[in-house]
Amino acid sequence: MKYIKITFLIAILFIAGGCKKWLDVNTDPATPQVAKAELFLSPIISQMGINTATDGYVVAKYNQNMMAQAVTDGALLWERHGYASASDVGGNLWRMVYISSGTNLENMIKDAERDNKWTYAGIGYAIKAWGFQLLTDQHGPVILDEAFTPNKLTFKYQDQPEVYARVREWCQKAIVCLNTPDGADYSSILSGASGDLIYRGDRAKWKKFVYGLLAQQYSHLINKQEFAGSYADSVVKYSDLSFSASADDATIMYGGNTAYVSATNTGDSNPLSQNFGQITSTSYGRIGQPVVDLLTGGVRGTPAVDPKTSVDPRLSRMINPIATTGIYKGVTVLLGDNPTIKTIPHVLGSVAGTAAAPFPGKYIFANAARYPIMSYAQIQFAKAEALFIKGNLADAYTAYKNGITGHMEFVNLYGRNGTPASTAISAAEITAYMASAEVAQNAGSLTIADIMQQKYIAQWGWAQSEQWCDLRKYHYDATVFKTYKQLETGDFYVRNGGAHYAYRIRPRYNSEYIWNYEELLKWGGIADNYHTIETWFTLP
Repeated sequence: MKYIKITFLIAILFIAGGCKKWLDVNTDPATPQVAKAELFLSPIISQMGINTATDGYVVAKYNQNMMAQAVTDGALLWERHGYASASDVGGNLWRMVYISSGTNLENMIKDAERDNKWTYAGIGYAIKAWGFQLLTDQHGPVILDEAFTPNKLTFKYQDQPEVYARVREWCQKAIVCLNTPDGADYSSILSGASGDLIYRGDRAKWKKFVYGLLAQQYSHLINKQEFAGSYADSVVKYSDLSFSASADDATIMYGGNTAYVSATNTGDSNPLSQNFGQITSTSYGRIGQPVVDLLTGGVRGTPAVDPKTSVDPRLSRMINPIATTGIYKGVTVLLGDNPTIKTIPHVLGSVAGTAAAPFPGKYIFANAARYPIMSYAQIQFAKAEALFIKGNLADAYTAYKNGITGHMEFVNLYGRNGTPASTAISAAEITAYMASAEVAQNAGSLTIADIMQQKYIAQWGWAQSEQWCDLRKYHYDATVFKTYKQLETGDFYVRNGGAHYAYRIRPRYNSEYIWNYEELLKWGGIADNYHTIETWFTLP
């Protein structure tokens, strides 16, 4: 018995003295408890593409970028400016900001700041600012101060003025970090398979991205009293600090663009592609008629009827004609498609919505195409708009022309995909288009519709959030967006409370309507027509 007691006491003393070492897994580099910034970045960037694309499928219906083949209540729900009740559809950005990337992004920034990895910290703040900007533009009030607070189940919302201000703070932090030397050389990691899938660690381009985000934010505020006298100057200032050419565009490298994978499955393919799968559904992905009209004479004139060619060289590079007739045709909102009209970008001569071959992956819809996040053309059109409203027509005209030619460059750099790949837009084609009746020929003839409709073309297919901001800040004005099909009273979703367009997406269902119901009550989020109430940025 004495022996047993002594053995037991020795065991207790051993455990008491040694438990710290046994439990401290960070002493074993093979099983770290705190991950390093280097391990977070590429999955976070991948989420940027996946979640903007997944929410983009429904926002595209509000924008009339892309619509449904099937004429069913579910397929046409978002085209009627409705929403999917008791569903997470439209909540992917919410999930990305708070869950998929949320704490990972926070941990990446913390590790980077602690260990002097300032490139990672700067990229982290840039992505955080970008995520919250898109989130508030899509939903209005969102969780801000209480986001990522441990052990909380309910969270308070804060409205757009506070979120916009915080985005600006994070942008400034990003710039400071990107101007601070790293404690060690991380260039080989940033340019590798688990690194920066947008700019390969190029600090100068990330700073341009941040300035572009600031330009976009201020460009949303055209209805504010301060715009012409103040905010317009901020748009111009940050535009000039941002991208100088389409080679600066922020695009995520998927598949063959990374040189590490081949874009053969959902996980490594462009989220707008056949492999990713959603755009092949009969409920999504059919080209809307508005962009076809804009590419065939509708920017400044009357769109051609059953066009087979166009002076705009982007038409044949961006979309496919009907295989049997050669006619370019899109889907009219609420009317759906029919078996003879196959205008989905990556489908040619197949049954729309199936995996039948061939899938040429045209424009930005190829499996291995680069996925755009922000472009030079976008920023130039924002600058043109701000200068036009300010009354500086000469400089507005210059930025407007830069936007058009910038998108031609975008097509040549990122949109020549498919089987076979499209030929590059030639200098002669660009010259002919710029001299055509579709382009304002001098500053005196320039209109806001010229600027915004060319921006619509440049953003078509991918920049759904920014395009929706444009439509909402002009309140879906038919004199600005001439080819946008205005809905009639009976077309709107039954819960809209009348003939009202959508101005916000409701917060994510599973995290908010189930767990955060009381907070939603404070903001009117339980009302059937909550999604039709204007958000702050569109109001005077």
